[in-house]
Formats: sequence, C-alpha cells, structure tokens
Amino acid sequence: MSATEPSECRMANDIALNLAHLPDGQAATELAGHIDRFWDPRMRTRLRALVESDAPGVLPLVVEAVKLLR
Repeated sequence: MSATEPSECRMANDIALNLAHLPDGQAATELAGHIDRFWDPRMRTRLRALVESDAPGVLPLVVEAVKLLR
C-alpha cells in the first residue's frame, strides 16, 4: 500500500487486515457492518466506485464486503 492510494482504500484494507483472523464469510460481514455503521455515505460511495473500477490495491476481502453493502 502506498500513500497515493485513496484513503478509503487504505482504511478498508487496514480494517480487513485486522479481521483476517476470522473465517472469510464472517470477516466480510464484519467489515461490511463496520463500513455501514461508521463510514460517511460519501466514503461508502467512493469505496464502491473504487471496487467497481477494479482499482489496484483493493484487497479481495474489501471487494466481498462491498458486495454485502448493496
């Protein structure tokens, strides 16, 4: 990860790494719940756009969590 990555990507990836000890499905659910509860709607929209554009650096767990937000 670099400092040039969008902040939403960095933050979602950091949270995903902290949840990596959980089984995949549970980790995605927990990450989606955190994003839904604590992130501003504009941040969620930017994260969705990053995932939909296949932005480099987005972890697969983040992609799965964003799918759960829809």
